[in-house]
Amino acid sequence: MTIHIYNTLTHSKQALVPLEPGHVRMYVCGMTVYDYCHLGHARMMAVFDVVRRWLRARGLRVTYVRNITDVDDKIIHRALQAGVGVRELTDGFIRAMHEDTEALGIERPDLEPRATEHIAPMQALIARLIERGLAYQDSAGDVDFAVRSFPGYGRLSGKSLDELHAGERVEVDLAKRDPLDFVLWKRAKADEPPEVRWESPWGPGRPGWHIECSAMSCALLGEQFDIHGGGADLQFPHHENEIAQTEGVTGKPWVNLWMHNGFVRVDEEKMSKSLGNFLTIREVLKGVDPETLRMFIIRAHYRSPLNYGADALRDARSALERLYIALQPHAAVAPAIDWQHPLAQRFGAAMDDDFNTPEAFAVLFELAAEINRGAGAEAAALLKGLGGTLGLLQDSPLHFLQGDTAAADKEWIEQQVGLRAQAKQARDFAQADRIRTALLERGIQLEDKPGGVTLWRRA
Repeated sequence: MTIHIYNTLTHSKQALVPLEPGHVRMYVCGMTVYDYCHLGHARMMAVFDVVRRWLRARGLRVTYVRNITDVDDKIIHRALQAGVGVRELTDGFIRAMHEDTEALGIERPDLEPRATEHIAPMQALIARLIERGLAYQDSAGDVDFAVRSFPGYGRLSGKSLDELHAGERVEVDLAKRDPLDFVLWKRAKADEPPEVRWESPWGPGRPGWHIECSAMSCALLGEQFDIHGGGADLQFPHHENEIAQTEGVTGKPWVNLWMHNGFVRVDEEKMSKSLGNFLTIREVLKGVDPETLRMFIIRAHYRSPLNYGADALRDARSALERLYIALQPHAAVAPAIDWQHPLAQRFGAAMDDDFNTPEAFAVLFELAAEINRGAGAEAAALLKGLGGTLGLLQDSPLHFLQGDTAAADKEWIEQQVGLRAQAKQARDFAQADRIRTALLERGIQLEDKPGGVTLWRRA
């Protein structure tokens, strides 16, 4: 068994060979906590939740670090706007993030460092960059990284220095030696609150965004580790700058594999506040059950674009219903994976091939079809076990299919199912059909199965 992962740096799949045998160290860029998490964040967190689950399913130990940026221009602006302290603002949005991720079945990372708790290693890294001639203090008092001093700059994003110099994304700052240079330490401004100001050899100030991830990842995982991940939007400039400043100090390859998940679009348009289609996780969950949203996210291959819309959500819900309907006659079965089973082997081969979830789901539907044709509890245990490696199918089938039905409603439903069984036994098929119709009018779909009946609430 060998897991192959697409490496953004080399534009090719390569075998995952942990630097420490049996132990994968993974760092993923997390949230800047000035607002509620949106669908793009949901995709990133769900994708790397699946990555970690699968690595563990293959017997690997995983140390997963996902940081929190809790000091940033946007955070300071939002706190001043709201008239609250920075820590009060960020604590609130961190709590909201945890609520959202728990709803989606996303396990917390092993380590979740806050930038404000790692100022000392950031300053140490900046000092080493200055010593090596890769950084300098500019005329405005900021410390900047000298991009042209790092020969490999642009390898990850495929951008040349000439292209960057001519590009629109470069901001002209006369204090810098070169417009391409990026900030490592920001000099404190008079209107900024004291809680975002730290003393340093270069005067009071705070870290730039890029240096935060380099310092936290090296402090917690070492100067070389296995996987660095994040959304495709971070590839440039954030991850490009991380490579430059980290390898500029260490002089050795920093990360073995770079993983980037694709963008989320809403009704085929880029998600943005200006277009009015910016959706937070909690807004979406007001009308969609969490497992359906998770299914929608992870059923697509993590590197492909993901288009959010009503039809896609209905399709995800319908797909989950098919799997839960197969499980319902065996609801009490415990999840178990026999890796010698041909379908389990096919599932494993799909996931080992760059986490090919579309092919893995095809296997789950094939397994569900076998259960519907009469395969027993063993097949149901396998379906539930394989689903668990994706963070799915662990709910009670009846609860998922019927939803949060009131107790009185449930009692009536059970009564009708019992009466219908009696009618069928008495060969009063007209009465049985009338009961089925009555259930359907209440939104309850009934389907006869070899082991009994399956019920689910239609959306």
